[in-house]
Amino acid sequence: MSMRFTERARRRMVALTMAAGLALGAVGCGGGGDDEKPDTSASASKDRGSAPSAQEGKSEAPVAELKGRDGLLLQITSAQRDAGGFLTVNGQFKNDGSGSVTIPAELRGDETEILKHGTSLGGATLVDSKGKKRYYVLRDTDGRPLTTTGLTTIESGQTIPVFIQFPAPPASATDVTLQVPTFSSGTIKISG
Repeated sequence: MSMRFTERARRRMVALTMAAGLALGAVGCGGGGDDEKPDTSASASKDRGSAPSAQEGKSEAPVAELKGRDGLLLQITSAQRDAGGFLTVNGQFKNDGSGSVTIPAELRGDETEILKHGTSLGGATLVDSKGKKRYYVLRDTDGRPLTTTGLTTIESGQTIPVFIQFPAPPASATDVTLQVPTFSSGTIKISG
């Protein structure tokens, strides 16, 4: 009798587990409203549109503007330290030229590990002249640079939000020089 009871209990537990799994799956697949959410977050993370545009609203002019080829500009809107020891530089590419411009592949630099991950701002560096140090773009555990990636072309008049993360210089460093391959360099003020 105890064997029958155990077998029934086991069947009920399996059925209950399957029912709970199906219910969770149905909730996760939900109606049309849930389908909208991934698209919104994917586009925000893909182009980092929300953070830079909020920054732009706070200041009318960029804190630095680096000039590239064919009318391509890199406008820096902020450089902020965070509690984790990082410095995030936010900005946007702007095409001031009359035609479509290809984002230069040289922006990614020439480090083998970064080259594997496509077009990015992985070649950017920060120079702390006072502290006599150069900072390179951070990477994740797979070697991907912590910058905007997947940059291809930009149409005339268009802007594309971008970000770059570096190790944070010491608190005494308030002004640093941002260097990006194929662009003029520019001094930016660190906040935070």
